[in-house]
Amino acid sequence: MSVSAPITQDVLTIPRKMAEGPVNLVGLTRPALAEALRAVGTPDKQVKMRVNQIWQWLYHWGVRDFAAMTNLSKDFRATLARHFTISLPEVVSRQVSADGTRKYLVRIAGGHEVEVVYIPETDRGTLCISSQVGCTLTCSFCHTGTQKLVRNLTAGEIVGQIMLARDDLGEWPEPGTGTGDSGPRLLSNVVLMGMGEPLYNFENVRDAMKIAMDGEGISLSRRRITLSTSGVVPEIAKTAEEIGCLLAVSFHATTDEVRDKLVPINKRWNIATLLDALREYPKASNSERITFEYVMLKDVNDSDADARRLVKLISGIPAKINLIPFNEWPGAPYQRSDWARIEAFADIIYKAGYASPIRTPRGEDIMAACGQLKSATERARKSRAQIAAETGQG
Repeated sequence: MSVSAPITQDVLTIPRKMAEGPVNLVGLTRPALAEALRAVGTPDKQVKMRVNQIWQWLYHWGVRDFAAMTNLSKDFRATLARHFTISLPEVVSRQVSADGTRKYLVRIAGGHEVEVVYIPETDRGTLCISSQVGCTLTCSFCHTGTQKLVRNLTAGEIVGQIMLARDDLGEWPEPGTGTGDSGPRLLSNVVLMGMGEPLYNFENVRDAMKIAMDGEGISLSRRRITLSTSGVVPEIAKTAEEIGCLLAVSFHATTDEVRDKLVPINKRWNIATLLDALREYPKASNSERITFEYVMLKDVNDSDADARRLVKLISGIPAKINLIPFNEWPGAPYQRSDWARIEAFADIIYKAGYASPIRTPRGEDIMAACGQLKSATERARKSRAQIAAETGQG
């Protein structure tokens, strides 16, 4: 295998400079919202009640206009309108795949763009959200990884992706109804598997997920949220303690030699170090099985020997293996494993006692499949540069 990639850049946080002007309430935790209300003169004895009221308007009813918050006094609503705003990322474009998958191109503060994908299934609706603009990981099989990291998303920009998808799905409850009164949720699951490495933006991801899990708002169970990491070992235990959601790991190889090339963060925390951290995770969070994501690359990581090594490596970890047929993208250095090879690989894992579902590629026709996300602006910029080079103008 000749394809390689540089070791992950040593970038943990790229904070955004806070803009002047009204404070956006979306993304504030309950304690932060309480402090913001105190700062504009809300009496201490009213703060807890006001937090609860505003929280329900924002995250249960999906209301964006202070004037519509009818159980607040007119004077208090005017105070809120003077000092605060309720802002979500802007949906620039919305594409719908032949299989019903929806991909949103979303613009955030500073004019940057990220992509969000909604995948409908018979028993669930999963929203794949982003945690960074671009990515620092440079995984050689991932289209998103070819885009440089710009900055971390704020908690408001992360939870805002859930809210704008609920807008599009028409899923905010009608007045007088409870969260579950309208039947099964269209958006029932969230996966942090979009652009970026969530554990390199831990605090904002944690705060956003705490908002999403709050029972008086969006009210997603922690078991309906899956955070996918490429193996940022120091943050794995913190994820168990401070978020408690399900964990998925972008594993993709059974030897350090191959994983160093596919997932360069492995050069910092190798397979043995990662697996030691994962063995502690289910105990710490009392969660369900850890999901091992494994992209199937032809003649790279798809042999019977790889399957047997994988089973041996994860021994003792409550786990399931998600086998992902490689989603090819323009200029990709790999090919998808043959279907018969994927099935043979899955059979070895299954016979060893592990669930080994083969993930059906979704949204490939709109570049929304796993590993394909990369903002349209970035794609256009790259293609313009290529055109200039080809015509001798670069």
